Amino acid sequence: GVSFLVIIIDVRYPSPYFGGFFLFGWAHPRVFGGWHKPCVVGPLPSILTAPYEASVNDASRMMTMSEPAEGDKAPDFTLPGDNGSEISLSGHLGAPVVVYFYPKDNTSGCTKQAEAFSGAINEFRDAGVSIIGISPDSVASHDKFKAKYDLAFALASDEGTDVAQAYGVWKEKSMYGKKYMGVERSTFLIDKDGTIVKAWRKVKVPGHAGAVLAEAKTL
Repeated sequence: GVSFLVIIIDVRYPSPYFGGFFLFGWAHPRVFGGWHKPCVVGPLPSILTAPYEASVNDASRMMTMSEPAEGDKAPDFTLPGDNGSEISLSGHLGAPVVVYFYPKDNTSGCTKQAEAFSGAINEFRDAGVSIIGISPDSVASHDKFKAKYDLAFALASDEGTDVAQAYGVWKEKSMYGKKYMGVERSTFLIDKDGTIVKAWRKVKVPGHAGAVLAEAKTL
């Protein structure tokens, strides 16, 4: 008899391998011996993919919005902080402040960076400079992180990543060939009037706290 190919639509997505939008489906058992056998149907006509493609492009533009640069006003923010506090940039102005973004509590690089800033806290205070660390971790995570390493500065929770996006540090990353969104380690030295004096992006932890302190002492 005649075997028919039956396609069940499963998902539509932009394919990095085929360079377009495709549908994936499964073949009838009489054709390839089981529903589990995948086959590609496509590419899809642009009239079907246009709305999806537009949404992908909009998300991409959001993630690559213009980054505040040295000489720009630092975006203000108000975030929940450790120990039930509320942390805002405007509440720290009138004196210089270091705002640094890091990926995750209790990871090796982030712990070393936090300990380096905390270890130099007296020198920062002598220079009249406060420090705020920001990551997408929860307040509960910050509380544990701060207590575990006896950190001597404020930690703010940016779970929605709105502030990371405003500072241009919410970036596409890649690990083991897989892409994902995350915080690009970055530090901003902001003067008493709220202007970004110095910006460090793609920060390498060794020696970084000392470099920030040296710059802070010039204010």
